[in-house]
Amino acid sequence: MIERYSRPQMKNIWSDENKYAKWLDVEIAVCDAWAELGRIPRKSVPKIKMARCNFKRMQEILEETHHDMTAFIGSVSESLGEESRFIHLGLTSSDVIDTALSLQLVEASRLLNQDIKELISVIVEKALEHKYTVMIGRTHGIHAEPMSFGLKLALWAEEMQRNRQRLAEASKMIAVGKISGAVGTYATVPPEVEEKACAKLSLTPAPISNQVLQRDRHAQFATTLAIIAGSLEKFATEIRALQKTEIREVEEPFSPGQTGSSAMPHKRNPELCERICGLARLMRGYSLTSMENIALWHERDISHSSTERIILPDACTLLDYCLTILTSVISGLLVYPKRMKKNLELTKGLVFSQRVMLALIDKGISRQQAYKLVQRNAMKSWQGNKDYLKLLKADGEITSLLPVSELEAIFDYNFYLRYVDEIFKRLGLTEAQWKSKFISTSPGRLAPGSI
Repeated sequence: MIERYSRPQMKNIWSDENKYAKWLDVEIAVCDAWAELGRIPRKSVPKIKMARCNFKRMQEILEETHHDMTAFIGSVSESLGEESRFIHLGLTSSDVIDTALSLQLVEASRLLNQDIKELISVIVEKALEHKYTVMIGRTHGIHAEPMSFGLKLALWAEEMQRNRQRLAEASKMIAVGKISGAVGTYATVPPEVEEKACAKLSLTPAPISNQVLQRDRHAQFATTLAIIAGSLEKFATEIRALQKTEIREVEEPFSPGQTGSSAMPHKRNPELCERICGLARLMRGYSLTSMENIALWHERDISHSSTERIILPDACTLLDYCLTILTSVISGLLVYPKRMKKNLELTKGLVFSQRVMLALIDKGISRQQAYKLVQRNAMKSWQGNKDYLKLLKADGEITSLLPVSELEAIFDYNFYLRYVDEIFKRLGLTEAQWKSKFISTSPGRLAPGSI
């Protein structure tokens, strides 16, 4: 399923072809830096920039050497003449591998950032559409007080804004290179080479390294992706809950001809949101592995390497996949305002209990007394499935404090929406603001229900 729905850009970033192309970019940048310092002839650089890696030949060498970097160097060297002696000059494998990995992570970050922008765009669009769509707010799974569906979505948009910021910080942490030689002493490759090569690659030199870039950087990146996936799981879980048959306030897009069950033709399951929830669990596992990679022996071992070949490409690919799915789900989300209103009225007015209590307090009685008056009628309403307002009107102790006209005025859903505009404005989610901030110009933007 991942193969089927993944966008080609992320797959290409983590392809072997791109990985080895990045290795070659690092090798060429180092040769260019050496030439600027006069260690190798300047005239050799144009020829070195024409170097290529023959993947078939690399595989043949790998079968003999059992070392991917020596196989890579051998293949590249065969594409050159005497200039081949300058390839990998003074370097250790991790100089190339870690720096190239940073380039891949930066590429992946850019794509994920665009994915997040697209998701924010469709969430905000839906939030504005349902800014005043009244529904019940739930705490502990139980009816609490009225709110709007637009507010629920605006909350998600703001959370994804924080996730964009987290991704930017994690991307900055990983956008570093390391050209410091074995154990990081610069004994065979001076700091000037690192500075010049990293500048050519648009990376920042790590202030200090041993034989590898330190894995707390990669752990921050992987953990950030897991946090973002956790947000997606949160949103998907809410959609799943609201799609329950008993609630049915929203539904995932369901295309003509789609089936939900092999046995029960009536089924419309939230399977896309369920998929996101499952994959978020996997992402958290990758995050844990990345944290375990921080502690390496001495100046380095390669216990991290085997796991990173899986967790970093997979984490980036899975998050891209989940963001793409959820963008399509939100864009084509079926929203049922009438059902929201019906559910809101299930408790026959009990949602106004706090307003009644506060009105009684305003009349001069204690909070404890007001609470008891309101609760005793609330329990009668709950247990007897009776109209709450009628019970209040029949309670002489309450009407002696609150005239019927004031009681009736309390039962108004609009009261709970009176600050919606202010909240949206605080978030920068006015019609004009969101169009300039969130609308994506990417041609990869999915149409509603396209997954």
